[in-house]
Amino acid sequence: MKTIEKLNIGIAGACGRGASFKSACDASGIVNIHAVCDINAGGLDEAAKRLGASEKYTDYADMLQKSELDAVIIGTPMQVHAPQSIMALQENLHVLCEVTAGISVEECRALVQAANNSTGIYMMAENYTYMKPNVLVRELVRQGLFGTPYYAEGEYLHELKQLNEITVWRRKWQTGIEGVTYGTHSLGPILQWMPGECVVSVCCAGSGYHFHDPRGQNYHQDTNVMLCKMKSGGLVKIRVDMLSDRPHAMTNYQLQGTDGCYESARTKTETNRIWLRALSDNPNKWMSLDELEQAYLPADWKNASDAAKKAGHGGGDYFEILDFVNALTGKYAPTIGIHEAMDMTLPGLISQQSIQNSGQWLEVPDSRKW
Repeated sequence: MKTIEKLNIGIAGACGRGASFKSACDASGIVNIHAVCDINAGGLDEAAKRLGASEKYTDYADMLQKSELDAVIIGTPMQVHAPQSIMALQENLHVLCEVTAGISVEECRALVQAANNSTGIYMMAENYTYMKPNVLVRELVRQGLFGTPYYAEGEYLHELKQLNEITVWRRKWQTGIEGVTYGTHSLGPILQWMPGECVVSVCCAGSGYHFHDPRGQNYHQDTNVMLCKMKSGGLVKIRVDMLSDRPHAMTNYQLQGTDGCYESARTKTETNRIWLRALSDNPNKWMSLDELEQAYLPADWKNASDAAKKAGHGGGDYFEILDFVNALTGKYAPTIGIHEAMDMTLPGLISQQSIQNSGQWLEVPDSRKW
């Protein structure tokens, strides 16, 4: 195991999403934000000051070539995730990249090849897998309390039509392409609740067109639903809707196993509820998931500092940085390495092909065979 006192990090997208990693980096105690990069030259001085970086770049390739970095955090728009990850891996730098890993199957293949050929470690920053309720359910599954999980649902309902006009890349890559374009927040935790599983085929359908952008053009269909057939025969339903007028509900989940089931809270007035055969004497009575924290929540979450828990996305930003650091220092492989990232990303990309083919069931490639 390596003994590393400091990791020099470069952040791409430092004037936007990349800046939100600061509190998590600070809480890690080992990450030093050494350089920042953004095409927004006017905001770069302020970003460098806010993040404590000693170097700043408007050109990502320049940062990779000139800055003395151990790793990069990529918080840029989706369409440059794979190209920027590949560039860093080719320099043998470690990569923590925002979701999704890529926007086409072809560039995902290129990303896998780059990761296989690099001494750098690739990890995808799917922070929803690190949220406390999702971590607790994962631990309950690990301890066998759900029996065999065989069905799950995930929903990401986040109206962002106005945000489309501010972060204009979203208008094409998130709400301009038919299918599940942004499904890893929903699918990611579920895949961890079904250990050893992966999606082998998908079909996808939409709910029709009910909204237009300010230029009068259709967005993609409002709600897109992807059905996922799992390797062992289980079924997962993913619903993504970033257009319908409604309150946000971005962390909706259900899990059904042979010995238990879980339903997340849909509103702030509800609680996450769970039934486990081994812990209940009433087959028709729910308990609150919170009741199980003391006995089953993993120690890293229990013992985390207040700063860590407040680092963003329900503490998810901190714990994914912690995972990344532990992988870089040789403690264990990244939880969401290159193939886990593909497991979470590729089903959504194939759903885009399915919806164009009248909802046809299509095979999802396995990146481990590439």
